[in-house]
Amino acid sequence: MKKKLVIFFVCGILALSIQTFAQFLPEDVAEWPKWIEFMKSANITASSQMGGAEAVTSPWKLTLEKDGVTRNGLWKNPEGRMGGFIEGWRYEIAAYLMDQLIGLNMVAPTIEKEFNGNKGSLQLWVESEMTLKKKTENNVKTPSYKVFPWNRATYLQRFFDNLIGNEDRHMNNILITKDWRIYLIDHSRSFRTAKKFVDTLLYSSKGGKEGPKPMSELPRAIVDKVKALTFDSIKAACGETLKEDEINAVLKRRDLIVKEIDEMIKKNGEENVLY
Repeated sequence: MKKKLVIFFVCGILALSIQTFAQFLPEDVAEWPKWIEFMKSANITASSQMGGAEAVTSPWKLTLEKDGVTRNGLWKNPEGRMGGFIEGWRYEIAAYLMDQLIGLNMVAPTIEKEFNGNKGSLQLWVESEMTLKKKTENNVKTPSYKVFPWNRATYLQRFFDNLIGNEDRHMNNILITKDWRIYLIDHSRSFRTAKKFVDTLLYSSKGGKEGPKPMSELPRAIVDKVKALTFDSIKAACGETLKEDEINAVLKRRDLIVKEIDEMIKKNGEENVLY
């Protein structure tokens, strides 16, 4: 009986470890190649433009159909200065490719697709229960048994936004699933190259305009992949979606991230920082 309890306990710990790492589930990720090919070749059978104050880039929700299969996608093509920010639809694609390069799996498949005679990014539409904004406005409490994985997912979001220099993460572009996983959308204001985006991190234990927002616990596997990034590996993964100075900016931010992680390990112990 005691042996069975030990096995059950170990299996429970392993399940929790997997749960706190994965956002898109393994079965979702296994389907990505199929859906990428679908998005590339599917016909656009319906479209509706999304407006409002929170849809600054005026994206379109497209209905895609091929061989009797229908899925939705989010298409956008902002380019240049809009609403006081530099926007770029290619950054949406680059964010997905970077997500895949480091094995994060928090960003849905995103490709280049022409619509109405214009090039833009098309992201596979994913369903969610609510945005972080709705969670906050409606005072929806994270279930106690989900707080641990929720916190770890939040640290992963900060880690990723630090790496890609995303200056526009807000509560409306963090999607929450019914089982309390997090998806990240809207990356057209990423891959910044200005001095303030390569000299300091957006999220840090040292704080910023919103106070300290550390990357307290991170998966060792992802940290190791980010440490191993090179100009050539990023260029091979992201292709023409990123310019040379944008890739170099990623590497500079990577160095800042590694430095911060090393400081956290020195202060808290490696076993309390990396899992």
